Amino acid sequence: MILGLLLMMTSAKAQDGLDKTATEIASEMMPGWNLGNTMEAAVTWESNPVTTFSNAGGLASETAWQGTATTREIIDYVKSCGFRSVRIPCAWVFGHISDASTYAIDPQWMARVKEVVDYCIDDGLYVVLNDHWDGGWLDDNITATGAAKEKNKAVLEAIWTQIANAFKDYDEHLVFAGLNEPPVEQSSQMANLIEYEQLFVDVVRATGGNNARRLLVVQGPSTDAEKTCNWMADNMPSDPVGNKLAVEIHFYYPWNFWGMTEDASWGNMFYYWGSANHVSGSKHNATWGEEVDMTKIADKLKLLFVDKGIPVINGEYGVIWRKITGSGESQDKHNASIRYYYKFMNKLCMERGIVPFAWDTNSLADNSMTIINRANLSIYNSYMMDGIHDAISELQATSVEKTKMSGDAIAPAVYRIDGRKVDGRNLQPGIYISNGRKFVVDK
Repeated sequence: MILGLLLMMTSAKAQDGLDKTATEIASEMMPGWNLGNTMEAAVTWESNPVTTFSNAGGLASETAWQGTATTREIIDYVKSCGFRSVRIPCAWVFGHISDASTYAIDPQWMARVKEVVDYCIDDGLYVVLNDHWDGGWLDDNITATGAAKEKNKAVLEAIWTQIANAFKDYDEHLVFAGLNEPPVEQSSQMANLIEYEQLFVDVVRATGGNNARRLLVVQGPSTDAEKTCNWMADNMPSDPVGNKLAVEIHFYYPWNFWGMTEDASWGNMFYYWGSANHVSGSKHNATWGEEVDMTKIADKLKLLFVDKGIPVINGEYGVIWRKITGSGESQDKHNASIRYYYKFMNKLCMERGIVPFAWDTNSLADNSMTIINRANLSIYNSYMMDGIHDAISELQATSVEKTKMSGDAIAPAVYRIDGRKVDGRNLQPGIYISNGRKFVVDK
């Protein structure tokens, strides 16, 4: 019996239906990459900046926060790096509304978004398309009541009706995510969030076509993993279609390592992450948020969502790479920490059915969170990219070894493509899923 990993790069044009479950789709999306600071951007620093419910953003918004327009060649390069899905954070209300009275989306902007989506779909990549921060039209009013709440719902219905209709004929490779990071910090605010997310699900389903069975992603409160586990595990929106919802969290963790840019009175930056990468005597070694802490969070997400057929989308993760200075500090150990973190994050997620999407800003400045230099079609930060490749390589090797188990060995759970569990010790030729990974038995 010869076993080989299926690369899962099947052309979307060869797919006719949307029969795959959320779990099956998620298994084909790993790992993912963010087209960050691009389609969600707008000029905000001039004397007359773009505002919400205007059409002042235009096509130039795409390069307002980074300087490279998205091309087919860029997406080809992303695919060549081993990514299987692209998350496209997108603005709609923020500078792309041609009629504020009806919330009509600028047709030129819609056409450009479709063009970028098509680059990905044509490459056989999955796409997650969302309504990002979008000028804060909902984020700044998430707790609204009365007339203000009804306006929020009218806007949400209008924009998602237009987006869904524009893409209704696309197959399962296109995934919709209703929001981005809804700032819900108290359990008492959850009722509003679920109401908005229920509306998103209902509106998309009502447009028909392939949207009737498309995978939809709803966001946890503040996309915080702990809050999502505590407040949303038994509080998901309902969906007339079974097995087609996923929940999204963002895993920027720990803050001192991923985003802190200067020491503070309450704590220091973490230059070094992972016990093997600590520098003796440094005040910048991680003191919390390392492997054990991250594993606890991921295991909880798996137990409360993934194991119930609700995949988790880790829509954004990443770490700022720093140029290290100071007596006794080590650039090499920081570089090793970056590589190890990206490896650990991807392996941790993919082993548990959580789809990791690396955030990528396309900024070539110091202290950036950039993997790919889009202008040069090259790797800007090899430590990040190597870490992702390390995870992929280890998972592929582990998948093959586990699948070869036989006799009394403890084999992992193996499922057919239709979701039915089978005996992993006696597989017939076909395509199977195990541990969130797809593989093929040739003969």
